[in-house]
Amino acid sequence: MNAMRNVFGVDVGGTGIKGAPVDLARGDVAQERHKVLTPHPATPEAVVDGIAEVVGHFGWSGPVGMTFPGVITANTVRTAANVAEKWVGVDAARLVADRLGGLPVTVVNDADAAGVAEMNFGAGRGRNGTVILLTFGTGIGSALFVEGRLVPNTELGHLELNGHEAEKRASTKVKEDKDLSWPHWARRVQKYLAHVEMLFSPELFIIGGGVSRKADKFIPLIEGITAEIVPAELQNNAGIVGAAMVAAAAER
Repeated sequence: MNAMRNVFGVDVGGTGIKGAPVDLARGDVAQERHKVLTPHPATPEAVVDGIAEVVGHFGWSGPVGMTFPGVITANTVRTAANVAEKWVGVDAARLVADRLGGLPVTVVNDADAAGVAEMNFGAGRGRNGTVILLTFGTGIGSALFVEGRLVPNTELGHLELNGHEAEKRASTKVKEDKDLSWPHWARRVQKYLAHVEMLFSPELFIIGGGVSRKADKFIPLIEGITAEIVPAELQNNAGIVGAAMVAAAAER
C-alpha cells in the first residue's frame, strides 16, 4: 500500500478499539475496519496490546494515527476520563510506537479527530463560522471549529449541567444503562445542546458517534435550538479517518 495515499487510523474508545487503513484522497477507510473490545481496566499496557492487534490484523507498516479519549498535548495524555488514570502523563505516541516496532505514531483527542474528518469530508465541509461536533458514546466528546480552524481539547462533555457532569446525563452509555426511550434521551440531549449553544452560539452542531446512524430517532425530537443540527456523515468511522489525517499532516 502506498503510505503517501494511505495512512492507518485507530480509534480508541471506552468500549472498543477499531482501526483500518484510510484512503486520504477519499476520506474513507480503504478496507473494512477491524475492532477489538477495550480491555477493563483500560491500562496503558492492555490498551496498547489491543492497538497492536488491530494494526497487526492488516500487516500495516507505515504511519499510524491514534485517537485517545482525553486531552492530548504534544502526544502526551493529560486527562483520562473513560480509561485508566495510569494514562495521565504518558507519552502515548512513544508507548504505541515502541509496541509497533518503531512505526511513526501521532496521537490526537478522539473527538478532535472526528471533527477534522467531518470538516474535510463530511457534514462540516465548506462550513465557516462556529461549528461544534459532539460525539455521543461512552462519554460525550467535542470538537470546536472557528472559521474552519480547530480549537483543540475542548472536552465539553465534562461541562456541569443541572449539578451533573453532562456526559453522565446525556451520553449513549447513559441511555443504554438506564434504558431511556428515544424521547426521554432526546430531552436530555436537548438540554445539553441548549447549554453549549448558550456558551458558544454555533451555527452548526454535528452529532457523531455510533448513535449518529440512528439520527432520525432523536434529532427530529430536539426543539428550541437555534443552530442547525445534523448527523455526522462519516458516522462511526470519523475518528479513524481523522486520526489518519492528523498523522499524515505530522509526516508532512
